[in-house]
Amino acid sequence: MKKHDRISKTVFTAVLAAQLCWLGSVTVAQEEPKPGTQVFQQLEVKEGDTKANIQYCLFLPESYKKTKAWPLMLFLHGAGERGDNLELVKKWGPAKRVGQEKDFPFVVVSPQCPKGIFWNATHLHMLVEHIAKTQKIDRSRIYCTGLSMGGYGTWTLVAKYPKLFAAAVPICGGGNPATAERLTDIPIWAFHGDKDSVVPASQSTAMVEAIKKLGGEKAKMTIYPGVNHNSWSQTYANKEVYDWLLSHHLKLSKPKK
Repeated sequence: MKKHDRISKTVFTAVLAAQLCWLGSVTVAQEEPKPGTQVFQQLEVKEGDTKANIQYCLFLPESYKKTKAWPLMLFLHGAGERGDNLELVKKWGPAKRVGQEKDFPFVVVSPQCPKGIFWNATHLHMLVEHIAKTQKIDRSRIYCTGLSMGGYGTWTLVAKYPKLFAAAVPICGGGNPATAERLTDIPIWAFHGDKDSVVPASQSTAMVEAIKKLGGEKAKMTIYPGVNHNSWSQTYANKEVYDWLLSHHLKLSKPKK
């Protein structure tokens, strides 16, 4: 992350408290992406009388076919990749990896947060719902991960929509421990460097400990010794992380007849 990614935990906490809760609508007109490629797309969302455009990268695995349902991964970047240039989103994480691994075993959606603001959980929820409806997605295998500001976004989004995600991997972020009661049933694997000078590792530790204190047994944490803020490179390079995600399925309620 660049210098402007150094955002204080006080600001992040304010963001967590400011997430919008009302429902909205979406408008979209896109070309169908080809399997094995990552394309740039845009989605218009509406909350009340306010409209917003979400720019995002969408990747379909090379072997993607609509004859079977696929796992969906939502990737949230850090503050340094905000703006209106989607190439920035491909700098790190899954959005970067799919450029090298054409048959990465997830459909990956990587939105871009505009400059000067933070992740909007309501907008992200609408984006996930849009992808789940327009692509062949296994709703029992929807996952969320993010780094730095995206790590905060991951904690916030999963706490707000706990019945949407099968598992989550927040990296060098943090959340509001008061939301831990909503996270006790969700598998969460948090990562952080113990020398992080941007977001202290205590931010992740506080969340995992709060969940465990309430009886949650599915949250765990890996702390990298001697690592500063970039704890995402080795995390996203670790195949075990993706295998762990795929090992978790959400128990969906059967529709009433």
